[in-house]
Amino acid sequence: MARPKQISASPAPGAGTVFALRAIGLVLAARWAFSMSQMGYLSSLRGMTSSPWACVNLLLIFLLIVLPGAKARTERPLHPLPQWLRQALRFIALLAFGFAMFSVGVFVWSSGWRRFTQALAETNGWLVVGPALYAVVMWICRPRALWRTNIAARRFAIGRYAISLDPVTRTAVVWAESRKLGQYDARELSVKWPTPETAPSTTMLAPATEPAGPSIHASGEVRRGVFARRPRVELLWDSPAAAGHNRTTVFRAPLVSVGDRNAAQALDATLRQV
Repeated sequence: MARPKQISASPAPGAGTVFALRAIGLVLAARWAFSMSQMGYLSSLRGMTSSPWACVNLLLIFLLIVLPGAKARTERPLHPLPQWLRQALRFIALLAFGFAMFSVGVFVWSSGWRRFTQALAETNGWLVVGPALYAVVMWICRPRALWRTNIAARRFAIGRYAISLDPVTRTAVVWAESRKLGQYDARELSVKWPTPETAPSTTMLAPATEPAGPSIHASGEVRRGVFARRPRVELLWDSPAAAGHNRTTVFRAPLVSVGDRNAAQALDATLRQV
C-alpha cells in the first residue's frame, strides 16, 4: 500500500516576505478602487493619464501584486525577490513616500493642523497609513545579506554581505545581497580590522589656567564622537598564485550592530583555523 505524501506545514523561508509585499499591494489597490468609485471612474482615469505620480503608484501596485520572479527558496531565506525587483520596489516606494510626505506637508502648511485632523478622520487615517505602507515596503526591500549568521553551519552575515565556508574543499563563497562576488580559497582570505583612533593628548591635558578651554574641547570631542563614521571591517584576498590580484579587498562593510561585529569576529577566528 502506497504511503500518502507528507507535506510540511512550515512554509519555505522568505514566503512571509512575499506575502507581506503582496498584501500591501492589495491594500493599495483596494484603496485606489475605493477612491475611484467616489470620484468616478472616467474622471479618475482622465486624471491618471495626466499625472506622472499616478503612473508611479500604479507601477508600484502592479509590481507588488505580481512580484515577477519572486520565489521562496531555502538557500536564499532573506532574498525571495530578484535583485532588480528589490531595487525597483525600493526606489519606486521612495519616490511615492517622498511625494506623499510632501503633499501632506503642503496641506498642513496651507490649511493648518485642525483641517488636517478633520481630513485624517474623513479618510479613516489614510493620510498616515499610505506613507507608512510605502515606508514598510522600503524597509522590507532594504539591503540585507543572503542569510543570517550561523556559526555552526559556517555561514556569516556582515551588513549586506554573506560568506559561506566549506571546510572540506576549504573554499569560501562571498555574496553581496543576492549577487555572487566570487569563490575564493579560504586560506587566502583574512579579516582586516579598523585601526583604533586615539584622541589627541592636548584635549586631555589642558592647562588649568584656561577655564573655558576644557569645556569647549570636551563638547567638540563629544560632537565628533556623535557624528563619527562607523568603523569598517575588510575582507582581504591575498593570492600569491593570481598575478595582479595580490592583497585585493573583497568587500568593505561597516560594523553597524553588535551582530555584525560578532559575525566578523567569528569569521576571523574561523579563517585562522582553516
